[in-house]
Amino acid sequence: MSLALVHSRARIGIHAPAVRIEVMLSGGLPHTTLVGLPAAAVRESCDRVRAALLCAQFEYPNQRILINLAPADLPKEGGRFDLAIALGILGASGQIDPLLLNRYEFLGELALTGELRGVDGVLPAALAAADDGRCLIVAAANGAEAGLAQEADVRVGRTLLEVCASLQAHDLPRAVPAEAITAQVPDLSDVRGQHLARRALEVAAAGGHHLLLLGSPGCGKTLLASRLPGILPDATEAEALQTAVITSCSGNGIDTARWRQRPFRAPHHTASAVSLVGGGSYPRPGEISLAHNGVLFLDEFVLRSSS
Repeated sequence: MSLALVHSRARIGIHAPAVRIEVMLSGGLPHTTLVGLPAAAVRESCDRVRAALLCAQFEYPNQRILINLAPADLPKEGGRFDLAIALGILGASGQIDPLLLNRYEFLGELALTGELRGVDGVLPAALAAADDGRCLIVAAANGAEAGLAQEADVRVGRTLLEVCASLQAHDLPRAVPAEAITAQVPDLSDVRGQHLARRALEVAAAGGHHLLLLGSPGCGKTLLASRLPGILPDATEAEALQTAVITSCSGNGIDTARWRQRPFRAPHHTASAVSLVGGGSYPRPGEISLAHNGVLFLDEFVLRSSS
């Protein structure tokens, strides 16, 4: 019997709780068992991992394999644990040194060819790994996003074979964020007239107040609201990082070149309460959360009296 331990991260809302992946090989008929409250995509990882190991010229153990995703009461979803599971099997079977895995955390989905694919929620995982003093290894597709966590040691790999070959030397390339673009954000220079409305926007932007725009159709309410982000104070690095973490967990990806710009969200007036507030079995942020540190514009907002 042999055992290996690998560290990874789940995604719960905007948080990235730690997950310990324990792989044990024992005698008996060849069979792979995955436990620890896995969703369907996680249960399917056994087949992906087997194909990726064989394609990378590794041996898939002809033994009974038990894979435990701890803590057992934490829901796990997606293909983010594929890389960690594969390395756990290699460590337990002695094909790599299991002691090398202790200093790292791993996030990445495996293709059948052994190629690493990106996952969502990488930025909060990078920040959490830095707090725990470990190096995070992610797919190259997630490198620009994970590189926004400047205090974290984040490395990128393209294939399972590349990651295995680089564990001893610790020579995987560092994740580097994309160069920030200082594009001009539309501001009140596009507005002619509307002196009272302009003054109201300036006061609201300076003091962080809410605004209620009333007027007939076509009077310029939408134009004024869309220019509000352009006169807001520049976001601090902490504010921009908070917003980037929320966007990372939304599944829509981060525009890493514009991550310092304040968000402007304008959901359609028929948007449901769930799309505005967020939530779900595996919680994701809604429009209100995605507008954090920026502007949430609710067009066609209707005031109803209680009488």
